[in-house]
Amino acid sequence: MVEQSRRNVLRGGLVVTAAGLAVPITGAGPAAAAVYYDPRRRAFAVEAGSSLGEAYRRLYLGWGVTVPAGWCPTVGAGGHVLGGGFGPLSRMMGLAVDHLYAVEVVVVDGRGRARSVIATRERTDPNRDLWWAHTGGGGGSFGIVTRYWFRTPGARGDDPSRLLPAPPPTMLSFTITWDWRDFTQDAFARLVRNHGRWVERNSSPGSPAARLYSEIQLNRRPIGQLGMIGQVAAPPGTAQRLLDEHLAAINEGVPATPSRQVKTQPWLAAALAGSPGDPGPAYRLKVKSGYLRRRLTDRQIDVLHHHLTRSDYDHPGGTLSLYTFGGKVNTAAPDATAAPHRDTIMKLFFVNGWEDPKDDAKHITWLRELYRDLFADTGGVPAPGDGAFINYPDNDLADPAWNHGAPWHTLYFRDNYPRLQQIKAKYDPRNVFHHALSVRAER
Repeated sequence: MVEQSRRNVLRGGLVVTAAGLAVPITGAGPAAAAVYYDPRRRAFAVEAGSSLGEAYRRLYLGWGVTVPAGWCPTVGAGGHVLGGGFGPLSRMMGLAVDHLYAVEVVVVDGRGRARSVIATRERTDPNRDLWWAHTGGGGGSFGIVTRYWFRTPGARGDDPSRLLPAPPPTMLSFTITWDWRDFTQDAFARLVRNHGRWVERNSSPGSPAARLYSEIQLNRRPIGQLGMIGQVAAPPGTAQRLLDEHLAAINEGVPATPSRQVKTQPWLAAALAGSPGDPGPAYRLKVKSGYLRRRLTDRQIDVLHHHLTRSDYDHPGGTLSLYTFGGKVNTAAPDATAAPHRDTIMKLFFVNGWEDPKDDAKHITWLRELYRDLFADTGGVPAPGDGAFINYPDNDLADPAWNHGAPWHTLYFRDNYPRLQQIKAKYDPRNVFHHALSVRAER
C-alpha cells in the first residue's frame, strides 16, 4: 500500500515560484502529499502538501513511529515544520525540527533561475545552512519547500522503526471547565498564579510531568467559562495521576469546582481527533504570541483580568491560552536550530475571532490593547529574552505604532537573525520570497 502510494506521486511535477517561474521537481507529484520511507537517506519523507494527520497515520501504521508536531491534524506539514513544529509530545521528544534530517527547497538565484536544492544536516553538506534556516526560520523567506525528511539524530541502522520515536500506546485527553461566575478577581489571580507556579516547577528536561501537556484557556467572561485542554502520554493509571496532580495544583485555594471530561484512546485515534474547540472556517481571526521563561507577574494577571472582564467590550471571542512548554525542547542549544527559544516554560497564544468584516477594527483593537498592556514594562511586546512564535505571525511586531520594545526579528529569532540574513542573501539574492515578517538580507 505504501509503495503503491509512493509510485502514484513520484512522476515529476511543477512548482510555480512567486516570480511566476515553473520548475520541474523530481519526486513531486500532483498532490505532493506523500509520506514514505526513503532507504537511500534512511529517513522518512513527508511532502509539503501532507497534513499532519496524514503524516501521523502513515508513519504510525507503517512503522510505529511519529514526529512530535502539532495537535491539529488538518494543519499542513509544509508551513508547520518551518516554524519549529510543536505539539503535545514535544515536552517529551523535542520540536519536530529536532528530528529534521533534510529539506527540499525551490530557490531562485541572482539571475532569476529557479532550481531545486536538497539540504541536509550533514556537516559535510555544502547546503547545510539552508537546512538550518528551515528549522525555525519561518516560511516565505528562502524558497518553496516541497519535501521534508525526518530521522532522529543519533539513530543508527536501517530499520525504519528505530529511526524516529515511537509514540505512547495510549493517550489520555482531557477537557476541564470552570464557571466564570464562580470567580472574583482574587480567585482568577489565584488560578493563573497557581498555573504559573506549576509550570515553573515542572518544565525541566526529564521531569516526569513532561508527559503532560496542557493549554489553559483564559476566555472573555461573556463566554461563560474558563477552560483547560490537554493530553497525557502515559499508561492509564499514571496518566490519570499526573492529571489529578496537575489540576489539584492549579485549583488549590480557588473557590470554584471544575468539571472534567477525560478519554483514554489509542495514540493514533487521539492524534487524529485533534484538539477540541478549534475555531471553524467562518471566523475572521487575529492572533498574537509570546514565550515566557517565568510565570506572569501579578501586574500582568491584573491586566489580563481587566481585559477579559471589561464592560465596554461585550464580544465573547477573545482568549489568552497558556501552553506548557520546555522539557525536552530545552535540551537543544539556542543556535542548534533556527528556533532559538530553548529556555522557555510557556507559550502564549492570543486570539480573537469574529464573523463580520465591518467589525475588524473593534475586535483587532481589543486584542492589540490587551497585548500592549500585558507587556507595558517592555515596550508593548514581550521581553527580547522571551520572544514570540513566528508561526503565529503578527505584523504589529514590525509596526512602531505598537512595538516600542525589541525589534520584531529579535523577538522571533533572537541572536540567530544575522545568520538567517546571510542565508537569505545566498539563496534568495533577488528577494523573490518576501512578506512583512520575512528575513531581510543584510545590506
